[in-house]
Amino acid sequence: MANTGDIHVGSVIRFNGELVQIIEYQHRTPGNLRAFFQAKMRNLKSGKLAEYRFRAGEDVELARVEYRELQYIYKEGEHFVCMDNDSYEQVYIPEDLFGSGSQFLKEGMTVKIAFEQDTPILAEAPTFVELEITYTEPGIKGDTATNTLKQATLETGAIINVPLFVDQGEKIKVDTRTMTYVERVK
Repeated sequence: MANTGDIHVGSVIRFNGELVQIIEYQHRTPGNLRAFFQAKMRNLKSGKLAEYRFRAGEDVELARVEYRELQYIYKEGEHFVCMDNDSYEQVYIPEDLFGSGSQFLKEGMTVKIAFEQDTPILAEAPTFVELEITYTEPGIKGDTATNTLKQATLETGAIINVPLFVDQGEKIKVDTRTMTYVERVK
């Protein structure tokens, strides 16, 4: 058993029989009262957010989570099929585990999957991906003085906002966490 001092942001714990991930975690000592830990948690199955106050030194059950890097192969229905590069075992990962980052996945990319007893509980797309723009309106020469953006469709079908000087056929770097343009790729 671990206690509240062993928890940090990103930890996965078993809370009320459910797996939750710690999103925010603060130690507070209000005036002359006892210290406590204020935690904001996200349920890994339902996605619901909850807040809870843990007493200092309270026992919590840390989940044993194993992170593995797998190669994304293809999409089949509501699942992404990923392969372990060491054992060549194929694993079906539910699409909703990736969240909004799933729209930037391309065949052959390496993804990070968290397992608890061979059950996938978390999935992360690569932080930055390089994708080609398949369609965007042409930019007008000399129209770069303002910070104006236009929409662009990427090779995976995702639509993001890009600066006016970016043209169709160029490769760009995209941040999958914020779904924003970062830079052009040479």
